[in-house]
Amino acid sequence: MPELPDLKIAVIDVKPGAALESQSGLQMLRPRIFGALMAPATGRRTAAIVMHPTSNFMQHYLIAPLAERGICCMGLNSRYAGNDTLLLMERAIQDLGAGVKHLRNAGYERVLLIGNSGGAALASFYQAQAERLTATHFPDGDPTHLHPDDLPPVDGIALCAAHLGRSRLLLEWIDPSVTDEHDPLSVDPALDMYDASHPAPYDPDFLARFAAAQKARRDRVERWALARLALLRGTPGAPRDQAFIVYRTHADPRCVDLLLDTNDRRPGSVWGDARQVNYSANAMGRTTSLTAFLSQWSSLSQADGPSNLARTSVPLLLLSYTADQSTFPSTRDAWAAAGGARLRNVDIAGGDHYLTGRPDLVARVADEIAGWADAL
Repeated sequence: MPELPDLKIAVIDVKPGAALESQSGLQMLRPRIFGALMAPATGRRTAAIVMHPTSNFMQHYLIAPLAERGICCMGLNSRYAGNDTLLLMERAIQDLGAGVKHLRNAGYERVLLIGNSGGAALASFYQAQAERLTATHFPDGDPTHLHPDDLPPVDGIALCAAHLGRSRLLLEWIDPSVTDEHDPLSVDPALDMYDASHPAPYDPDFLARFAAAQKARRDRVERWALARLALLRGTPGAPRDQAFIVYRTHADPRCVDLLLDTNDRRPGSVWGDARQVNYSANAMGRTTSLTAFLSQWSSLSQADGPSNLARTSVPLLLLSYTADQSTFPSTRDAWAAAGGARLRNVDIAGGDHYLTGRPDLVARVADEIAGWADAL
């Protein structure tokens, strides 16, 4: 096998975003994003970007394997890396566009997006907007100032362990048993999936009530956020945004009941014991702002994965990890329905969400992506 090139750091200037979106004055005055990439020693044919709205993908497991297979791969971070409190999905796709431009300017003939985990909806949103820009305003009504030049289209999208989008995740994960939004310990036992009175496998009537109560809670938080935002913006001298906490956002019955949406997963969450994650101080959507909640987590979010993927026209590859504790057969089916005949699914048997301890499966995923890319 040829010797791998060194990992290089890409430093990419981006347009300024919202006031105080970072605690770093340097970042706000000179906003930059950073990527880590490996490029094959010869050729400038194909490059790929793997990016997540908030996770640090500069250490992604596909960077080196794809470089070994002749594809330059860049793990790119958004300006919100490590902190999604103020994250706006419309700004995150602008960052992704800067990465695509970087690779185009480096001479690569084809640029692909690898949408891994939460990066799947990001990649889908990006390409949908690159093909036809409609996100001219944020859900709060402010202009995004996005321009078609910010979003050069790519040539294909590969999705792996692909979540459907942050708005869908919150709806499927939010704990409906919370009775007081200011008290993380408040609970209605009748709606608590972790209460001993509701053993798995769950009763269908309980699941129906649970799902309805999840939507009701999400809708209550959303209505409050919209009303609070209207109050702030209608009050002279008031701030235009505020932070708040959404307690207990990890209550998906599929974490406990393996008969629901059955795959090869083990009980629990991708982050450990599901109940502990639910009550933790730091979890999905826990700390947010009014504008960030609307952009990421609400029903008004423009960043839904499948609906955006359906608006694209490029070739698609879906890699479904069959032991994943957070993507399931229904997840695969939703992506497949959105992609239609353009999408080819490959099941990665035994792969959990991170392909933990499975270098053989990492190689398999890299082989599938490289083979698909070569055939484009």
